[in-house]
Amino acid sequence: MTATATTVLPARALLLDMDGTLVNSDAAVERVWRRWADRNGLDGDEVLKVVHGRQGYASMALLLPDRPMEQNHADNARMLAEETADTEGVVAIPGAPDFLAALRDLPHALVTSADVALSTARMAAAGLALPDVRVTAESVGASKPDPEGFLKGAAELGIAPADCVAFEDSGAGITAARAAGMRVVGVGPRAGFHGPDVVVEDLTAVRVEAAADGGLLLHIG
Repeated sequence: MTATATTVLPARALLLDMDGTLVNSDAAVERVWRRWADRNGLDGDEVLKVVHGRQGYASMALLLPDRPMEQNHADNARMLAEETADTEGVVAIPGAPDFLAALRDLPHALVTSADVALSTARMAAAGLALPDVRVTAESVGASKPDPEGFLKGAAELGIAPADCVAFEDSGAGITAARAAGMRVVGVGPRAGFHGPDVVVEDLTAVRVEAAADGGLLLHIG
């Protein structure tokens, strides 16, 4: 559903995707993946329909199912280096600085398909502070839409998945959070197609309030 002024979600912790949720990196993502598509004889527009939210090797496996996975991992490593070096146009999603500031003393974690270097570079380019708890590509054995990353984030915070709310923009991410048993706030134009509990245009529509029981309340709309 689309958020209204009366939407309030209680939670014990928030798990936050990065790209498309806290950081608008679409321009950089498009540059890198269009070059990869050209090198592999694929249509760039079709490639971009697949890649959001997943680790690169997982997107490649969907796009080139007959290619050896070793080659996907090698390509993925090269592309992560390219993306880390290319932060032109990477900016914060509207509302992200205030949103993260409000969470400073509340349980939250970053759960991203980026690796440590890329997530550090993009958050810095966007002027955003990295959460203390971070689940990156190095932390998991399976990419979103597998729920492993979200489950690990909840475990590191010591919060049951059912008491967490995830913020996501992509189909892969929303599917992963749902599979982890979490409620989902969808952020941005891609999110509404994938059945989150609530959809917001950006993070200016979200206000965080500390609850008396140590949890938090999300006022959305």
